[in-house]
Order: sequence, then structure tokens, then C-alpha cells
Amino acid sequence: MIRITDRISVDPNEIERSFIRSSGPGGQNVNKVSTAVQLRFDLRASPSLPPDLKERAERIAGKRLTKDGIIVITAARFRSQDDNNADALARLIDILQQAAHRPTPRKPTRVSRAKRARRVDTKTRRGTVKRLRSEPKAED
Repeated sequence: MIRITDRISVDPNEIERSFIRSSGPGGQNVNKVSTAVQLRFDLRASPSLPPDLKERAERIAGKRLTKDGIIVITAARFRSQDDNNADALARLIDILQQAAHRPTPRKPTRVSRAKRARRVDTKTRRGTVKRLRSEPKAED
């Protein structure tokens, strides 16, 4: 089991890995060895995750989420397959850990009457200062 939090874990069988060729420099190694990892995790069909976590994970995953609800992570940062595999898994775990953190609900508050009065008083004082700085108006 892959641990996300103390209470939430994901079965490794839910994660599908495929190894693909990396792009970029690397000589013979790039042309012969499939070191990049493409990790696929079906978020919507996962029985391990609660529905509210799935919703938050969809928002966090962004462009890595397909229309079918599958998170696709491609890791090709390292030259070895094992390092890329670990990197992709760590990125998936990071997404799920961020989603596991419930945002605290906002408590609506009001600005106190005294604070509103101070704001209006400050504005009035500022207007008075500006009026005193201006040139006196010519009387007709």
C-alpha cells in the first residue's frame, strides 16, 4: 500500500506504469533504452479515495487529468528508469497529499461600527487637507 496520509492509502495495483523513450541529449542511451516513465492513475474509479478528496485532486491535477478522470504523469528528469519511476510516484503522492488537506471554511465577519467610523473620519480629514492645499477659488 502506498501511504498518502495516516488514514488514506492507495493500492499499487491501481497505478499503471509504462516506460517510454526520453527525449533530448544522451547519445546511444536515448535511442535504445526506455528510461522515461508514464504513470497513469484512474482517480474517479479509485475505491481507496473518498469523494471529496477526488474533487480536490481533480482541481489540483489540472492539465495532467484526462477527460476520463485519469491522472497522467510523465517523468523523464533522470537518466535511470528507477529514479524516474520514483519521481513520478512522488509527484502523484504530492498531488494526493495536497488534495487530502481540507481547506478551512471561511467564517463571514463584519467590519465593526467603530472601524467604519474611523475610516470615514480618516477620509474626511484627508479631504480637508487636500482642500487646504489647493489654491483659493477666485470669487466673481
